[in-house]
Amino acid sequence: MSALICGSMAYDTIMVFHDKFKHHILPEKIHILNVSFLVPVMRREFGGCAGNIAYNLKLLAEEPLIMATVGHDFEPYAQWLAQNQLSSEFIQILDNHYTGQAYITTDEEANQITAFHPGAMNSSHLNSVPTDRQISIGIVSPDGKEGMQLHAEQFAELDIPFIFDPGQGMPMFNGEELLKFIDQATWMTLNDYESELMQERTGLSLEQMAERVDALIITLGAQGSQIYTHGECITIPAAKPKAILDPTGCGDAYRAGLLYGLMNELDWETTGRVASLMGAIKIEHNGTQNHAFDMDGFKQRYHDNFGSSL
Repeated sequence: MSALICGSMAYDTIMVFHDKFKHHILPEKIHILNVSFLVPVMRREFGGCAGNIAYNLKLLAEEPLIMATVGHDFEPYAQWLAQNQLSSEFIQILDNHYTGQAYITTDEEANQITAFHPGAMNSSHLNSVPTDRQISIGIVSPDGKEGMQLHAEQFAELDIPFIFDPGQGMPMFNGEELLKFIDQATWMTLNDYESELMQERTGLSLEQMAERVDALIITLGAQGSQIYTHGECITIPAAKPKAILDPTGCGDAYRAGLLYGLMNELDWETTGRVASLMGAIKIEHNGTQNHAFDMDGFKQRYHDNFGSSL
């Protein structure tokens, strides 16, 4: 089975603020916000939702295919993908653009302020879901607006089941557009903030959204996650990380776990726990693609966390 991962590829510039944002942002002065954060720690990493999801799915011994548009500066990332045996077959290079650039500042409470330059990502509609490959499952993650709409339509037309993962791209869409995504998608995943925004924009409750898809997955950070499916809500406990170093990319790791469970026809209780453990492993490492494991070690950690075998 092959998974087509539609979404952004980006370079992440990650900065660490050794304090808490709330000590420096005055709520009563938010309308005239002018703050500066000293960030003595800075790293440049490979990132982007599609790159992160694919990297994590590869760790789970699957063969993801990335579909994305990138810029003239992509060569170092291309070398990284090749080093990790990830295909670049469906990545299109646009010479007049930069690859997406994310500038992320994280405080001591794992709160984040992000600025994102989309670059070539805005032209993601230049790619089409391939019809000559045995794509068994897909995911539409944050990308250019037109690209997200096009690829959702193409998955639906080709009868390829897919996850709708609007993430940071949700503000681009109005309620009517989001409702169309929901009706096209097989599954949908949101974090707790995104779920509130989705309810506000569509006018649907979580239960009503869940009626329109096979499963609605809501991640709740350290509180675990909830999976709404077939009229019930399954509570998934959070896996325990050995350390908490960097939350950037945890959601993408979680989504790779969802894809793994779906590709291997696991039940939702198991799929959710695989996804939870993926997020915990990621948060133990700085950056979004610097963690690694073998499947034997992953299965042992699964047993240690949840008391059952994978």
